[in-house]
Order: sequence, then C-alpha cells, then structure tokens
Amino acid sequence: MDSQKRMQLVVQALQAKKAQDLLVLDLQGLTVIADYFVIATTTSVPNARAMGDAVEEALRKAGDKGYHFGGVGDGSWTLIDLGDVVVHLFDSEHRDFYKLERLWADAPRIALPEEP
Repeated sequence: MDSQKRMQLVVQALQAKKAQDLLVLDLQGLTVIADYFVIATTTSVPNARAMGDAVEEALRKAGDKGYHFGGVGDGSWTLIDLGDVVVHLFDSEHRDFYKLERLWADAPRIALPEEP
C-alpha cells in the first residue's frame, strides 16, 4: 500500500472517531522520517484508545501489516508508527507543548475530505 492510501485510511478512521483538530502534514521532500504526519487531539485516555483501535482496525481490514503501535499509557501522547505515515495523538496540553505543527511549519498541509 502506498503512503497516500495509508494516510487516507488513517484520516478516515480518525474522522469516524471524531478526532479534534485533525491535521496532515506532507513531509515528502523535507525528511526521510516519513511521508506524512497525521496529528489529532484526544479528549481522554479512552478516546485515545478508541482512535488507536480504529486506525489499527482500518489498516487490518485493508490488509496492511508491518506497523508498530506505541502504548496509550496516560493518554498524553500516543504514537502510531506506520513507517511512511506517523500518527500523533495528543491530549490538548501536550499538543500545545510540543507544537509539531510549528516545528514542521515548512510542511504543506493536506486538505482533508469532508467528514462522513
């Protein structure tokens, strides 16, 4: 599966779980870390778990394997490393603290499809 399709599956899964402040940064040509960062704000530990589970289920249903899920822990920052797509699920306090959008300000933002 190519990185754009993987990113789209992730976005759809997160939108279905009502992710807040969903943002996709296109890192292609800027770094070898990943092609896309998907960033969203969670409202609670159960919300972070539900979002992570939704991403995992969407990828599994699409036959995509070979990814690593970081633990939700206290829910402040969950990292889902899909290789070419990296998903960051933050609570609002940690998202504001780390400000990945500002750190990667040179990265174009991908327009997101309307929520289903």
